[in-house]
Amino acid sequence: MKIAVIGAGGVGGTFGAALARAGADVWFLARGAHLNAMRESGLRIVGGRGETHLVPAQTTDDPAAIGRADVVLFCVKLWDVESAGEHIRPIVGPNTAVVTLQNGIDAHERLIPILGAGAVMPGVAQISATIEAPGLIRQTGAFMKLIFGEPGGQRLPRGEALLAMCQKAGFDAEYSETILTALWMKFILLATNSAITAAARNPFGKLRDDPDIWPAFVTGTREVVAVARAKGIPLPEDAVDRVLDMTRGMPGPMMASMAHDLIRGTRIERPWLTGKVVAMGRELGVPTPTHAVLNAMLKPFTDGAGA
Repeated sequence: MKIAVIGAGGVGGTFGAALARAGADVWFLARGAHLNAMRESGLRIVGGRGETHLVPAQTTDDPAAIGRADVVLFCVKLWDVESAGEHIRPIVGPNTAVVTLQNGIDAHERLIPILGAGAVMPGVAQISATIEAPGLIRQTGAFMKLIFGEPGGQRLPRGEALLAMCQKAGFDAEYSETILTALWMKFILLATNSAITAAARNPFGKLRDDPDIWPAFVTGTREVVAVARAKGIPLPEDAVDRVLDMTRGMPGPMMASMAHDLIRGTRIERPWLTGKVVAMGRELGVPTPTHAVLNAMLKPFTDGAGA
């Protein structure tokens, strides 16, 4: 199986390295210092699951060098979805599955006009990992899962093959017949948690046990669930409790990727996360006061600290 990883950061790099170690023909599309480091000394993953050093790492900045892929793990930031989608056209064949692993809820919809509905497979990445230095990714905790599925809920050979490859690689995976529900459950978790950890610039362990801060996790989660239900998304009855239980179980040192980006002074995904909650709430007539405050607090940092 040929797998192209588009964006070799914490998500793409960690899953891609595991799949490569399991025997998949994995190519990483990267750029800059990270690309150069992988070319020179491979890709190293350290953290909760031990150490993986992938040498050599097949990496390039030219999609044409990869050729047609069976699967594309599409792991770019939300602001790069359209431009990266255009860039990877040479990789996408008639049966290629482009698995969108962005943090928001609409990356797959944004790719369809570019690559076609048949190519796009929504996905959910459950992992905490970030680039620590060029060629080096650090994972926080050991949890690592991919959920993916066809938007219509059908099961196709391409998805079954990817599921088998993930299982061979040794991480959790699910070929879901209800992928849009899974996508929204992650969005409910992340929209609130990314905004709070970014606004407070602290990890979960210092925030969720604070009696003055925990209520923001609760009300923020309830607001996103209310928005989802207003949109007609099928959620479990206990969606709020499930998400809050996941928040309680996060590793103490963990922060959402948006918090890491804010601390580094780089662009953040606010418009597609807490900002998206506020926008949808206004459209649907659903109050989102917690997210309105968080969104406003983070807005000056959207384009980076120097903007």
